[in-house]
Amino acid sequence: MTIIAMSSGLFEPTPANALLRAYILGLVNAERPRVAYLATASGDSAPAIVDFYTAFTPDRCEPSHLALFARTVDDLRSYILRQQVIYVSGGNTANLLAVWRTQGLDEILREAREKGVVLCGNSAGGLCWFDCGITDSFGPTLAPLTNGLGFLPGSFCPHYDSEGQRRPTYQRCVGEGMASGWAIDDGVALRFEGRELREIVSAVPAARAYRVERADDSVRETPVSPRHLM
Repeated sequence: MTIIAMSSGLFEPTPANALLRAYILGLVNAERPRVAYLATASGDSAPAIVDFYTAFTPDRCEPSHLALFARTVDDLRSYILRQQVIYVSGGNTANLLAVWRTQGLDEILREAREKGVVLCGNSAGGLCWFDCGITDSFGPTLAPLTNGLGFLPGSFCPHYDSEGQRRPTYQRCVGEGMASGWAIDDGVALRFEGRELREIVSAVPAARAYRVERADDSVRETPVSPRHLM
């Protein structure tokens, strides 16, 4: 019942991304794990799908992708439950959730999680698993998203160090009543087992995670140093 929420993506050919890909694949007890890419949040962007196959090469895993805008898979449940890792791209979280719910994929992913398929993703692909969080899905101004899948409790905010409005917006929303949660810098990954956080890792030396929660009439931000991948 593993979920990994990340901030930045895994496709660019950098040492940090290679470390995070190896970390995810290493959680599966298989020489070549079956990895499915869901690019729904990007509208099934063709360049992103090409980048996925470039990054997740057949020598390390068995890659495939699921397109929902020009769907070619009849039985979504069978396809998803055959996988060992589901990787979800960044993009528009609100649109992703709407399409998944229309196609019934939200409940299939819930079943996959219960059966031990590793669910992971970056940005929108990290936020979607939580109850709520901060998104740019509704326009250029960051805003709360309140209808996440709820596989993980609380809220989530990616890109904490790379987008200047993320920190003040998240803290304001938590102060106004959004559930407490986690913010992460790019290069950081949160690993949950069930609904419990088990590990924080980073492929970027200076990157951190932050617990953000209401404390009386203020908002408290507590930095947490991750385990650095090597």
